Amino acid sequence: MSKSREQIDDKLAEWIGQQRIFFVATAPLGGDGHVNCSPKGGDSFRAIDPHTVAYQDLTGSGAETIAHLRENGRIVIMFCAFEGPPAIVRLHGRGEVLTPGHPDFAALIAQFPKNFGTRAVIRVKVSRVSDSCGYAVPFFDHRGRRDSLDKWAQEKGTAKLEEYRRAKNAKSIDGLPSLGQD
Repeated sequence: MSKSREQIDDKLAEWIGQQRIFFVATAPLGGDGHVNCSPKGGDSFRAIDPHTVAYQDLTGSGAETIAHLRENGRIVIMFCAFEGPPAIVRLHGRGEVLTPGHPDFAALIAQFPKNFGTRAVIRVKVSRVSDSCGYAVPFFDHRGRRDSLDKWAQEKGTAKLEEYRRAKNAKSIDGLPSLGQD
């Protein structure tokens, strides 16, 4: 039922682009650390080439993914078909955090809609592409995109967002450094 692919081909990139939600999972190296899985949505994901993907990382309540990537780079991104034929796709690879000071940040962020809450772009070099049946994944109806995070970030403004990131996004729940280390 499942198979591995050599790369992200045009057909798969198109399918990925149609998905309205994806999940990002990372973990620290330490066996007692917390595994993290975060849902992402909106127009925030791009297949850059057959072995590279990127997503727009928005300010949130934590920064686990960033901390784990900075520690060890391991990441998996999962897409599920909630409409149409059943399917699950996983992209395994090594991720890196590109904050506004990174030389590649401007070129990558230009591929996404402007979002006041953007704190980074996560770029992943994909080493394994796999798909599986998704037969047990239920159907869900998409009613629309939430704008709560966008409104929250705009209401905070630049200075208060930076203050929030320093207070809430500087370390992971396991104490690993995340933002503010650039």
